[in-house]
Amino acid sequence: MTAQSASTHAYRDPASDRPVVLCIGGSDSAGLAGLQMDSRCCEALGAHAATAVTAVTAQNNAGLYALNPVPVDQLAAQIDAAMTLQPRVIKLGMLANQDQIELLAKTLANSEQPIVLDPVLATSSGADIMDANAIDALLHRLLPQVSVVTPNAPEAETLLRFAGDPRDQARALCDAGAEWTVVTGGHREGAWVEDTCAGPNHLFSLAQPRIDTPHLRGTGCAYSSLIAAALALGHDPRDALIIARMALQASILQAGPVGHDRGCPRPVAYPEQHWPRYCGPLATSLPTDGFPPCTGGEHPETLGLYPIVDRADWLTRLLPQGITTVQLRIKDLAGDDLRQELTAANAIARAHNARLFINDHWQLAIEIGAYGVHLGQEDLATADLAALQRAGLRLGISNHCHYELVRALALRPSYLAVGPVFATTTKAMPWTPHDLSGLRHWQHSLTNYPLVAIAGMTSGNIASVAATGVSGIALITAITQAVDPEAATRELLQILREAHKDGVH
Repeated sequence: MTAQSASTHAYRDPASDRPVVLCIGGSDSAGLAGLQMDSRCCEALGAHAATAVTAVTAQNNAGLYALNPVPVDQLAAQIDAAMTLQPRVIKLGMLANQDQIELLAKTLANSEQPIVLDPVLATSSGADIMDANAIDALLHRLLPQVSVVTPNAPEAETLLRFAGDPRDQARALCDAGAEWTVVTGGHREGAWVEDTCAGPNHLFSLAQPRIDTPHLRGTGCAYSSLIAAALALGHDPRDALIIARMALQASILQAGPVGHDRGCPRPVAYPEQHWPRYCGPLATSLPTDGFPPCTGGEHPETLGLYPIVDRADWLTRLLPQGITTVQLRIKDLAGDDLRQELTAANAIARAHNARLFINDHWQLAIEIGAYGVHLGQEDLATADLAALQRAGLRLGISNHCHYELVRALALRPSYLAVGPVFATTTKAMPWTPHDLSGLRHWQHSLTNYPLVAIAGMTSGNIASVAATGVSGIALITAITQAVDPEAATRELLQILREAHKDGVH
């Protein structure tokens, strides 16, 4: 069983669809964890939770008083009935015994749906749920079918029979068969809660400030079901982990007492805030202070209309029309020819007091003293980011999904380019266009960064794009393929001026 392996989009309006998540787990009589928490989390993100009960429990914050496993034939009947709803994801919580695990291993073999497993081995109050045989079956029979497994530190230690570095535990659980592993960090001490994530060619962590609250019952259930809901909405596993981490943080902040007793996270909506701190291979080259801003001083204006062109001559044609930001993207020159083209463009930009970003060629950008560099995600691992910062260059980064954004946010760049907003023919992109709803989501989520909208911009839609409040609008063909590029540029600038006059800032 493999989960979605490629990012398809960064945001999906939860009101546009109601995908089904089949949640299989225990019923919590206190309503603080288990299937009750699963249902609330799925609903918050815009998914529908179908359920199959593995056990009826009597429990509350003080302890587990009774655990009544459902016979396997009844569990199988529940699953069969729920499968008629065609769930997109299956989430497994508390499994009461080895027989249930064997049933699920057989039932879910070769399942087309991603499977998220929260290995509930004990209750929050410390009562054991699984015996050694059930734990062994979970590890060897069920785990190899799982897309994402989310143990906390004690659960990872019990499953693997070793304690230590959560990175080693996450890798080991992937080696045991899980496609993705998240060893959650809530049980470790510190000012930050750090979840360790491992998956195909990935090892990174997501950290959030620890929230001082006693209302944490069902946190593990919440996190895993939020991951499942995000997967059901169509996000790839990396994005689902980040969306769930953001949603969980918001849910804990909303937590409060229940019936004058300790409560639980309260999931309320698809998250727009609480971006986690990314720590991974990229972090070894992180500049500590971030990159200079694009606005202020001699450039008080926003980035505005942001043409992307392939030759310096374009700057002599476009900058006199009122363009203040431009990107030079050259893919067909090298050596001295490339250096001469970049040097000429830099001189033209300086003469017009314009912000020139060089696409990719960061070494030459430093050499010629360019204003800034624009990098794609694939270039972040090879560029000398510290050298760029020391040289005082601005940095813009392309972003298409939540995972790319957390990597970029760790660098504290000068601006974030987000898209594709609309379909485009200028560059092959595997991502579904976000449309204006997705762009508004990013603008609301990333208030501390100038955003540049990318892909599919035309004279017919840039006013609507500007209305989202983005700082810049990048475009290529609307200018470079126009019959009269100078006239097209003036028209586009006028559209933006009218949009700002109507209240866009």
